[in-house]
Amino acid sequence: MKAWLNGQIMDGEQACLNVRDHGLLYGDGVFEGIRIYGGRLFRLPDHLRRLAFSAAYIGLELPFSLQRIGEIVEETAAAFNESEAYVRLLVTRGVGQLGVDPNSCESPQLVCMVGRIALYDRESTEVGIKMVTTSMRKPPPDVLNPEIKSLNYLNSVMAKREAILRGAHEGLVLNLHGKVAEASVANVFAWTDGALVTPPSIDGALPGITRATVIELARCLGIETQIRSIGQAELMRAEEVFLSGSGARLVSVRCLDRVTIGSGKRPVFDRIDDAFREYTLQADRVSRSTDQLQSAACA
Repeated sequence: MKAWLNGQIMDGEQACLNVRDHGLLYGDGVFEGIRIYGGRLFRLPDHLRRLAFSAAYIGLELPFSLQRIGEIVEETAAAFNESEAYVRLLVTRGVGQLGVDPNSCESPQLVCMVGRIALYDRESTEVGIKMVTTSMRKPPPDVLNPEIKSLNYLNSVMAKREAILRGAHEGLVLNLHGKVAEASVANVFAWTDGALVTPPSIDGALPGITRATVIELARCLGIETQIRSIGQAELMRAEEVFLSGSGARLVSVRCLDRVTIGSGKRPVFDRIDDAFREYTLQADRVSRSTDQLQSAACA
């Protein structure tokens, strides 16, 4: 792993934060997870815009311009020098006094890390992963906006831990109304009744950048796509279920709560997965913005 910290790129093991950093003490900060495919950063401008939105939402001033932050990401990725990698870009409130008052923090701290990631083993991704419905619930939007990628991921950590303890790879998280929000670390898609369905943000789903890519690619393939609420029972009755995320990429779900999804075949997922792989290999496309995605994907 390589890390950028305080103007220097170093081995990840050498990067250290002050113990009084409010990101460590209170999860006070924001982050982005970005993939590198074929040696190129995937949709970096979209990730930077979302980072800026998250920071503005919590009243956190970014320490550099978005252009400079993008350069830092590129420099760190170049130092790691691998064609397939994962970037964790985070900004904390910075060093402050004990106590949650953010005004005691003098300056925000930016960290960029680039390394390998493998959320699931290869065999599981080939045949589909096991998922269980966890006891964790997604906080409602008026409590915690799901569009914000903050450093406080305890809800996701607990969902993932519960899933693993129950012998599954991934945990499904519902909202307080019993609707599907997302998996612990990924967005959820279902192929049901002739349409590809994914939950809306109002139900607790992060508007993921990989998710947006999947939606646009599916529509370019002529696959009807809907953003709407999904119940747990509907998800279990679906013909196909799969997850998307910067870390997860695209991964099919073989079973939910020990119930096999559909017939076990996944023609829709395979079409989208093939299109996604092809899209990420297009060197002149992977860093384009959301506005340019549809025309590029359909070209």
